[in-house]
Amino acid sequence: MEQNKAFDRLATAAENFIKQERWSRRWSNLLKIIIVLYVLISLGTLVKQISPADELSTSSKHVGIVSLQGAIMPGSKTSADAINPLLRDAFSDPKTQAVIIKANSPGGSPVQSAMINDEITRLKEKYKKPVYVVVQDLCASGCYYVAVAADKIFANKGSIVGSIGVRMDTFGFTGLMSKLGIENRSMHAGEHKTFIDPFSPEDKTGRAFFQKNILDKSHDQFIETVKKGRGDRLKINKDTFTGLVWLGDAAVKNGLIDGLGDTGYVERDIIKNTNEKNYEGRKSLIEQMMGDISTETASKLSLYLSQLY
Repeated sequence: MEQNKAFDRLATAAENFIKQERWSRRWSNLLKIIIVLYVLISLGTLVKQISPADELSTSSKHVGIVSLQGAIMPGSKTSADAINPLLRDAFSDPKTQAVIIKANSPGGSPVQSAMINDEITRLKEKYKKPVYVVVQDLCASGCYYVAVAADKIFANKGSIVGSIGVRMDTFGFTGLMSKLGIENRSMHAGEHKTFIDPFSPEDKTGRAFFQKNILDKSHDQFIETVKKGRGDRLKINKDTFTGLVWLGDAAVKNGLIDGLGDTGYVERDIIKNTNEKNYEGRKSLIEQMMGDISTETASKLSLYLSQLY
C-alpha cells in the first residue's frame, strides 16, 4: 500500500514536472518570437527611413496630404499647434503642387478652428498653391469653420456637412439637491461668478450676458467666416446658419461644398496629379512599430498565444 502511494506521488510529481517544462518551453518560444519580431520591425523601420524609394516618390511634383481627424481641441492631434506646422510643411515644400486636407471631424474649439482657418488663408496667399478639403464621414461645426478656408470643398453624397452654430452645455442639480437635503455652500466674489455652476440656482442675468456676448458673437464670427470663404457660391436660406446639417448632395445644392468626390477624384480630375506625400506629426517609436506589424504576423501571434491557454 505504501509503495503504491509512493508510486502515485512520484507519478504526480513527474506529471507536474512535465507540464511545467512544457509551459517553460512555450513561454521561452513566445519570448523568442517577440524578440525576433522586435528586431524585424526595427530593421524594417530603419530600412524605410534610409530607402531611396521615398526620395524617388517625391522627386517630382506631388499633392501634399494633411489629415484632420477627430475633435478639434487644444492639446490634441487636431489642435492648431499640431495641424498648422503640418500645413506649413506641405505648403512650403517646393515640390508640393497642391494641398488636400482630409477632414473627418465633428468640430470642436472655435478658437482652435479659427486659428487653423487663419493659417490656411495665410499660407495659400503666401505660396499661391491651391488647397482642397475632402470630407469623409463628417465635417461639422468647427471642422466646417476650417474647411471654408479652402479653395474648394468636396465630399461623399453620404457625408454630413454643416452645423454652423455655437453651443455650450450646462445643467442644474438644485432640484435634486433639495430633495436629498444637500446644501451648496460655494463661496465666491463677483455677483455672476457662479452663473454656470450646476449646484447653484439659475442666474438668468449671467446666462443672458453669456448668450449675447459670447455665444451670439462667436456665432456671428462663424457666419462671417463662412460668408467670406464661400462667397457667392453660398446659397443662404433660413436654415443655413441655424446649426442644421446636410448630406453631401444637399450640401452641394446649398453651396456649402463644391462637389461630390473623394481624394482620388480631386487628384485625378482637378489637380491632375496622383503622386501623394503625407505630412504627418512625428510618431512615437511604439506607434511606428505597431504600424509596421502586418495583419498576417499579428494573426499568427494571436493564434500562438491562444494555444498557450
